[in-house]
Amino acid sequence: MPVVWMLRRVASRMLQRPACGCQAPVLPSRFLGTSPQQIPADANFHSTSFSEADQPRVLITGGLGQLGVGLASFLRKRFGKDNVILSDIRKPPEHVFLSGPFIYSDILDYKNLREIVVNNRVTWLFHYSALLSAVGEANVSLARAVNITGLHNVLDVAEEHGLRLFVPSTIGAFGPTSPRNPTPDLCIQRPRTIYGVSKVHAELMGEYYYYRHGLDFRCLRYPGIISADSQPGGGTTDYAVQIFHDAVKNGRFECNLKPSTRLPMMYIDDCLRATLEVMEAPAESLSMRTYNVNAMSFTPAELAQEILKHVPEFQITYNVDPVRQAIADSWPMNFDDSNARKDWGWKHDFDLPELVTTMLNFHGSESRVAQAN
Repeated sequence: MPVVWMLRRVASRMLQRPACGCQAPVLPSRFLGTSPQQIPADANFHSTSFSEADQPRVLITGGLGQLGVGLASFLRKRFGKDNVILSDIRKPPEHVFLSGPFIYSDILDYKNLREIVVNNRVTWLFHYSALLSAVGEANVSLARAVNITGLHNVLDVAEEHGLRLFVPSTIGAFGPTSPRNPTPDLCIQRPRTIYGVSKVHAELMGEYYYYRHGLDFRCLRYPGIISADSQPGGGTTDYAVQIFHDAVKNGRFECNLKPSTRLPMMYIDDCLRATLEVMEAPAESLSMRTYNVNAMSFTPAELAQEILKHVPEFQITYNVDPVRQAIADSWPMNFDDSNARKDWGWKHDFDLPELVTTMLNFHGSESRVAQAN
């Protein structure tokens, strides 16, 4: 008996409604497989990745970086601990490992990534694996592999399995020929770092997959992100994190940027909330796939002046790193995020005074605990 005829006969029997009136069994997926080539170019998967009544199943790549752990904690409060999987190629600290699901994931290993998505029924993917600006310039080949090849793997897996995909972008996606004050969503982008080039590539590839394959791609250009409970990760804006560690620990800080270097910044709580809000926004409310988001803009001198209000003995000195300064001078001084505010209601909570108070309170309490111990 021909194999094709047998398969058709089995499928026909399974689709027939039983005489008892109970629900007919569902045809096994192996009979319903569809190759990517058969999917129409204008296919839209927005409603097929998960039921709106269900909680999303979330995977975060590069989860041990500055934002991943905080995002996992934030999303677990919303969707439940077991619905948010943190992943990285590094061994997690014990408190991270015990806080919720954690698995090994190498974004350069396509098969490994695909297995994770399938085995864990992932529906949302937050792709945070990347080498940041200063670190990327020190190892361009590794940055090219992680930031670009890794992105391609993520895009292909997300498209194949109908995921909703978030990829963060950055102020580093702009360059010295971009308008700097303010910088709009759509303008010239000619970055001069491998990090910036890779992020422009991610923005454009994500939009291409959206228009070509119906991939639900969403992206925010983050300003410098300031977090109380994470260490600097090699970014040009990381001075605004390190300054609080040093102000509380020894009352002084050596800054590697000029005192007048103005850059857009955001406290991590605002960053995480913006990320969730854009992911939950109805697709029809999004007029674009990549948005600027902003909260405040300040210089090292202005930040130091605000810290002095709380730590009168604080001293700041400047030892300018020419590589980081050149990067900062090519970046926006201020973001125009009016489209995000109009389309999906973005609104920040933290300005500079609230930021400084929050950071110093956190590090001050940490310091007192350390001294007591």
